[in-house]
Amino acid sequence: MMAVAGVVVAVDVGTVRVGVAASDPHRILASPVETVAAPGLARVAEIVAERSAVLVVVGLPTSLSGQALSASAQMARDWAAALTDLVAVPVELVDERLTTVTAAAQLRASGRRGKQARAVVDQAAAVALLQSVLDRRP
Repeated sequence: MMAVAGVVVAVDVGTVRVGVAASDPHRILASPVETVAAPGLARVAEIVAERSAVLVVVGLPTSLSGQALSASAQMARDWAAALTDLVAVPVELVDERLTTVTAAAQLRASGRRGKQARAVVDQAAAVALLQSVLDRRP
């Protein structure tokens, strides 16, 4: 899936905000980019173009049992399909099990709480999603 070198953009889709993260061109480190007001498709497409990304990964909410049947999962599928029409690179759905939980815990540990944390939790979730993808792919 990631045979071509280049930047990967990750997206954590929510009903209110969309978190965006991007890798370095060598795919070693995931970094936060921005939080966009939902649905945010046009802005995410701009980010993909600005960074000359070669792949977009969209978090697919999956239950602990491995099922992706929730309304949130369908929203992510629909969002990814809509983004596919706006970008010239592949868009893949990736299991995002526990990324938001992990991101929220990391923000709490760093002292960010309440409104301050909500403003960046989607970006942090996108970073966690992308880093997990980078860590498990060659």
